Amino acid sequence: MRRSPTIADVARAAGVSKGTVSFALNDRPGVAPATKARILAAAEELGFRPSHRARALSHSRAFALGLVMARPPELLGADPFFPAFIAGVETELAEAGHALLLRVVTGGWEEEAEGYRRLAADGRVDGVFLTDLRVGTDPRLKLLTDLRLPAVTLQLPDADSPFPAVTLDERSGVGAVVEHLAGLGHRRIAHVAGPQEFVHGSGRRTAFREAMTGLGLPPGAEVVGDFTAAGGATATRGLLASPEAPTAIVYANDLMAIAGITVAHERGLRIPDDLSVTGFDDTELAGHVHPPLTTVRVDALGMGRAAARLLLRHVEQPDGGTTEHVALPPAELVPRRSTAPPPRTPGPPASPRPLSPPPAPTAPEPGSPA
Repeated sequence: MRRSPTIADVARAAGVSKGTVSFALNDRPGVAPATKARILAAAEELGFRPSHRARALSHSRAFALGLVMARPPELLGADPFFPAFIAGVETELAEAGHALLLRVVTGGWEEEAEGYRRLAADGRVDGVFLTDLRVGTDPRLKLLTDLRLPAVTLQLPDADSPFPAVTLDERSGVGAVVEHLAGLGHRRIAHVAGPQEFVHGSGRRTAFREAMTGLGLPPGAEVVGDFTAAGGATATRGLLASPEAPTAIVYANDLMAIAGITVAHERGLRIPDDLSVTGFDDTELAGHVHPPLTTVRVDALGMGRAAARLLLRHVEQPDGGTTEHVALPPAELVPRRSTAPPPRTPGPPASPRPLSPPPAPTAPEPGSPA
């Protein structure tokens, strides 16, 4: 069986010492450009790949970043956002020669905190991604500060944070959805929200309320879901059983919206003739359901890549260094065929604004019927 080439083989082929090869392959100063080019060419010709372990030891670095997910595995697998986000992270880390260490915890805060402590104590990662920010003061901010473990947050926390963030204006996307529905004539617009302990779940619900108020619409019915298909289906059944059932439902993610479409079909409702439905995230499936889903586009893959680049920069900062936040393009409305004007009902047409008073009646002309 053919053995793998070693650093000694590269040194012999390039006519230099093993130390010089190490310096050149790790991009450290002190190697002449011509010598470095000769070493890299020899390594390429031999098919030499540096040992990740040796590289980490020589730099006192793990060359890995961590992601601790405090979600049940079945919920994590059902949410299409995270596979795309993780794919973006992995794409960027692969190009930089780093790895992603994913840990899923299900035992509550103590298990989650212990997960971060182990990552820091074992030196297994150089930094971590913080997702699913908690409303209020997220306890992970202090924990990671105490552990001196660099981090990047997805969105800004409610409290002061020492870490850089990848930010995305989600509120404008929710506002655009409500404005779109109001422009079609809807007034009874409901919202199926995400978990309210998360900043993004609470923020989308707040954005829905603000948009309804800003357009002069009556407050819409609200049900808190859990970002799962089952949660979206349960919430939809409750809304459609109401005597004042909505003519449109704004869901906090695509998965709940697609489940809502299925529930509506089961009840004999036509989408969008009888009920308009919108989602959030613009996952791949959104454009392939029947009818295709009107939603808000969020580039989860791009968010993962941006977060990875930001965290790689942040871990390179010396103690006391700072890294600026990165703002992604705002979430944008993607109109498709799951939205239309509301069903016609007797009386004046629906309007998102107060109707103008009718003109004063005039006396009938002589000879005309009264």
